[in-house]
Amino acid sequence: MKRYLALLIIFGLLFSCSVSFAQDLKPETHAKMEWFKDAKLGIFIHWGIYAVNGIDESWSFFNNYISHEDYLKQLDGFTAKKYDPEYWAEIIKFSGAQYSVITTRHHDGFALWDSKFGDLNAVKSSAAKRDVLTPFVKALRNNNLKVGLYYSLPDWSYADYTHHTRDINRYKISDEPKRWNKYLNYYQGQMGELMKKYNPDLWWFDGDWEHNAEEWEADKLRAMLLKHNPETILNSRLRGKGDYETPEQGPPVVRPVAPYWELCLTMNDSWGYQHNDKNYKTPQQVIDIFVDCVSKGGNLLLDIGPKADGTIPKEQVNVLKELGVWTNKHKEAIYGTEKGIPYDHYYGATALSKDKTILYVFVNGNANGQIALKGVTNKINRIWVVGEGTKLRHKVISKVYWSKYPGITYIDLPEQVLDKYCTVLAVLLDGPIDLYRERVGAIESN
Repeated sequence: MKRYLALLIIFGLLFSCSVSFAQDLKPETHAKMEWFKDAKLGIFIHWGIYAVNGIDESWSFFNNYISHEDYLKQLDGFTAKKYDPEYWAEIIKFSGAQYSVITTRHHDGFALWDSKFGDLNAVKSSAAKRDVLTPFVKALRNNNLKVGLYYSLPDWSYADYTHHTRDINRYKISDEPKRWNKYLNYYQGQMGELMKKYNPDLWWFDGDWEHNAEEWEADKLRAMLLKHNPETILNSRLRGKGDYETPEQGPPVVRPVAPYWELCLTMNDSWGYQHNDKNYKTPQQVIDIFVDCVSKGGNLLLDIGPKADGTIPKEQVNVLKELGVWTNKHKEAIYGTEKGIPYDHYYGATALSKDKTILYVFVNGNANGQIALKGVTNKINRIWVVGEGTKLRHKVISKVYWSKYPGITYIDLPEQVLDKYCTVLAVLLDGPIDLYRERVGAIESN
């Protein structure tokens, strides 16, 4: 009994959190989030001086694997000599992504644009000697892709920031408030530059764990960004002052309660380019994870890590191309869809059209000629293979006149229509989907 009560309490807390999150979002917030919810796929880009040696971005010196001095020597190898922002944008668009997020400044403080705040940037400090952010933002917009800017709130290289390495904290804010105010002016000054110069559709913050919302002046920052552009959206890593959640690396096992979320995922085990990391996910694995996100009502932000010369590793290009072929074929079942039905009704991923009259069913591998849907009360008007067009036959079994139970729908799925990665079926219903959720009892009259 105690266990049952505990489960009820946990469920109640989760439900109240989801309701609270939804109530906190104003109607205009829901309106501006529509493009993001419909987009489904974005490409993350981690590019910085860490690509020179192929080491962990920022963390390598913070965790004392390398000295800060040696870390900064990579500035001399950040050439961007083969950097082609137009190609970057084109391959991102081909992948099926609707937006891209690039690291304008990671925790190491190295900025990709010509900032007036500090000298640690691509123009003043690196071998590239040029602004590498501006041409990429321009290329994204030329390809009708939404622009997202990643910005790290901490800067472990800045002399007046509180932290330097895991073992060295320079000072406490309460002891030296003037130093902290100097840092606030510095980071907010850079944010102002990015805001005015690029006016991004999306802000992707990181590193907020080192200080609370009051210390970061999170409310002030959010107000500044929204005053400049009320339509811009912010991720959750501003001490909860954002518009959507950002789970990392592992796809959520349980559907998130937040109405808007995005899984950020690496192609191998590294965010930035690391020449020793060959543990790449296959196109099949990436597509499987993407489908899982779509089915649960979220987005996938898939990461690439270009080399220091600006080229994208061939393994990453291959994944983007294979993903692009699949998304283009199945775009009607991806973009603008809603989360799918519970796994009780189909042992796999699904999605729904906005009006909920088309159920999209994702089939991995060979289904041995049939798949089954359970508890769909609607009449099925038509079933076809998305991107291929073949109409499919179906049959209902276990439906009897004396019970409301709608039976089990078996759909024939011949081998010749199967996609090599994931086959998608469109099930056209006679109205918005209606699922039977009652318990089936014994025969009481016949």
